[in-house]
Amino acid sequence: MAQEELKNRADVPEELTWDLTALYETREDFDAAVAEMKRNVEQFCKNYEGKLGNAATIIAALKDYETIMQTMTWTHHYAFLPESADITDPANTELSRQMNNLMAEISAQLSFFDSELVSSEASVLDQVAQEVPQFASYIRHTKENKQIQLDPAVEKALAQLEPTLDAAGAIYEQARLADMDFGTFTVAGKEYPLSFVLYEDYYMYHSDTAIRRAAFDKFSETLSHYQNVVAEAYYTQVQKEKTMATMRGFDSVFDYLLYDQEVDQDLYNRQIDTIMEDLAPVMQKYITHVKEVSGLDKMTYADLKIDLDPEYAVEVTVEQSKEIVEDALSTLGQDYVAKVMQAYPERWVDFVQNKGKSTGGFCTSPYGKHPYILMSWSNQLSDVYTFIHEIGHAGQGLLAAENNSILGENPSLYLIEAPSTFNELLLTDSLARKSDHPRMERFALTNMLTNTYFHNFITHLLEAAYQREVYKLIDAGKGFDAAKLSELKRAVLEQFWGDAVEINPGAELTWMRQIHYYMGLYSYTYSAGLTIATQAFLRIKAEGQPAVAEWLEFLAMGDQYKPAEAAKKAGVDITTDKPLNDTIHYLDESVNKIIELSGEIEE
Repeated sequence: MAQEELKNRADVPEELTWDLTALYETREDFDAAVAEMKRNVEQFCKNYEGKLGNAATIIAALKDYETIMQTMTWTHHYAFLPESADITDPANTELSRQMNNLMAEISAQLSFFDSELVSSEASVLDQVAQEVPQFASYIRHTKENKQIQLDPAVEKALAQLEPTLDAAGAIYEQARLADMDFGTFTVAGKEYPLSFVLYEDYYMYHSDTAIRRAAFDKFSETLSHYQNVVAEAYYTQVQKEKTMATMRGFDSVFDYLLYDQEVDQDLYNRQIDTIMEDLAPVMQKYITHVKEVSGLDKMTYADLKIDLDPEYAVEVTVEQSKEIVEDALSTLGQDYVAKVMQAYPERWVDFVQNKGKSTGGFCTSPYGKHPYILMSWSNQLSDVYTFIHEIGHAGQGLLAAENNSILGENPSLYLIEAPSTFNELLLTDSLARKSDHPRMERFALTNMLTNTYFHNFITHLLEAAYQREVYKLIDAGKGFDAAKLSELKRAVLEQFWGDAVEINPGAELTWMRQIHYYMGLYSYTYSAGLTIATQAFLRIKAEGQPAVAEWLEFLAMGDQYKPAEAAKKAGVDITTDKPLNDTIHYLDESVNKIIELSGEIEE
């Protein structure tokens, strides 16, 4: 499937696409919901603008606000999901833009609400939180925002400008998913089709070294043709963030971007510095072992994602994945499994590969409806890891929605990747349980490294380390161009991989390959979440059901606690470096075990 020319969206099997009728049965239903939402917003403004003088009125307003937010999230999803599945369809882009503009207009109309809440007496806000605990987290943020809130007229203008202020990421997505034409490449007289999706989801993992390296070279060559426009889009994004930081009184863009996460620079820098320094030797040892077992002349950047034992890897269809996923998640109990396994029959997931589809994977959970997951299935075990990762997000989204208001369901970004990466660890554990054969055990451990930790602790962490250097420039009042970004990226890659990996030409353009750079300080949270997930997983292995119960409570708590408090509920103390050090030690032991098993297999 993956080597074929990608199909147009209209030609893919419907059963492998997501079902948007769970949001609205028809376009007419969607249009009616939009019209009703506009009326509700107008009435909300009439009822409450200038009148939020006491706790009772604020509580009534918050309940009406919940209703508006719910319709906003449903209509927003109905408009943006089709575009993420096919950005080349003008109708999808048009609807998405129309909704973005409407959302900005509505946000501007409603901007008075937060402005007036922030100006309320702290005692009145405390009374609201005490009388209706479901609003406690929203009130917590409201009180904190007193110090950064701008004049109401400015807040309204910023809300109206939101589509324009967010344009850099949209421009980048159009460039990589709609405009970039990767053509074909030839190996041994045979021509192979190439696209962004095919490289990221297929050729990057290809077991044939000649095909893998040729695909990387052609992929990088095409990226280079667009490096200047993408660099300009990225500069626009980070300069906007610096301007917003200054407007809201932050000395550093880092403090501004970490503010909503409710963590400080110490936690952020520790995550990057410790992994760059202490995990690097562990991964250099592992990747050198892969090179030796694979018989490669050298380990290049294009070879990093290959399997240690590709001949042992099995193809997995979507249908076959059901049993694997269910077995892996059984640790979390029947209720959890029954809840998330509805992803298959209810078509939460867009599995297909098609032209114009966003790369990678994501899960989004419209409050009060089932989650939606985007990925591109290519019958590889790595697809099962992607799926079970996104199901982790889905499970948290469902449990948090059941136990919290829509105004308090989303936990800090610092915690967001813990449930997803935790599920990946369950998958590895399940694969290892199924056989006591050394080759199967090695297969499971290497998949844990290459899928779970490589992706979250290394790929995304190296994004974060590079990103930190970019923001340092911006904080210092400096600019950059494409050449500077490539210089920064190459330096980070060379620092982490040392002599173990040849950072071949094209590797420096990795800064062009991720939408994460347009999402603030998000990339580092993958490793932060996985640190929490690893410690919780090891607790469950050691303590059993009590630790499972605490993990399920952690998934359901939404935004009730700040990250440090929330992690403690799962038995992990992120205020110290112990969880991160213990996780790196666990990985070092795993690499040593893989090398030991390779020796047994050779014998």
